[in-house]
Amino acid sequence: MTTSSTALPESATPSFSPLYQQIKSLILQSLHAGEWKPGEPIPSEIDLAARFRVSQGTVRKAIDELSAENLVVRRQGKGTFVATHAEQHVQYRFLKLVPDSGDVDSEGPAEREIVDCKRLRATADIARLLALRTGDAVLQVRRVLAYGGVPTILEDLWLPGAPFKGLTAERLREWHGPMYAMFETEFGVRMVRAEEKIRAVLPDAAQAGLLQVSTATPLLSVERLAHTYHDTPMELRRGLYRTDAHHYRNELG
Repeated sequence: MTTSSTALPESATPSFSPLYQQIKSLILQSLHAGEWKPGEPIPSEIDLAARFRVSQGTVRKAIDELSAENLVVRRQGKGTFVATHAEQHVQYRFLKLVPDSGDVDSEGPAEREIVDCKRLRATADIARLLALRTGDAVLQVRRVLAYGGVPTILEDLWLPGAPFKGLTAERLREWHGPMYAMFETEFGVRMVRAEEKIRAVLPDAAQAGLLQVSTATPLLSVERLAHTYHDTPMELRRGLYRTDAHHYRNELG
């Protein structure tokens, strides 16, 4: 891949401290604009230093932070690449449910069933979380993930209508990789950060039926709000997890 080493105009050159934070912001702007796609290399530290008219050490510190935030990935002897959900080691970055015996890799990918995919108007609650206006178009997806033939996760997703124009149940069913990888490659949207709320709940009759449990079965409710670059909310996901053969695992520190 060829990259330009042309310096930015003076108006775009950072001029106040901390300088590395401004370089990080400029690199984020290029990532958001799609100058470097997920999985592609970004320019070398030397090239970026020349482009932004700063020291290589300043660029390195900015990239250190981007790497720590899983926005880029360093590969020894190869360079720095834009992180992607299509890579095996990050496919389960946001999925914390793991089997009681073995691990996610040994369990293999889930069997996915798209129950519903429809366009509707955002309620006040959904609009607030996705930074939309009440009544704006959103896409709602309901799917079930099964492991070993056992339905384990029921998810409801809400996506802003405009960025995901053209997303249908058929396209979701035909896609065999991670959903976030589809968002990257098909719609140019990369989820870079997520926050979750977790509580224990009882399912309603419809939810219990899809998960093949009784309405008296406690389930783990996980509400996740995923953001793309510049902290823009891009997906609301509410999941119900069976935990009779799985547990929620999170690494701290």
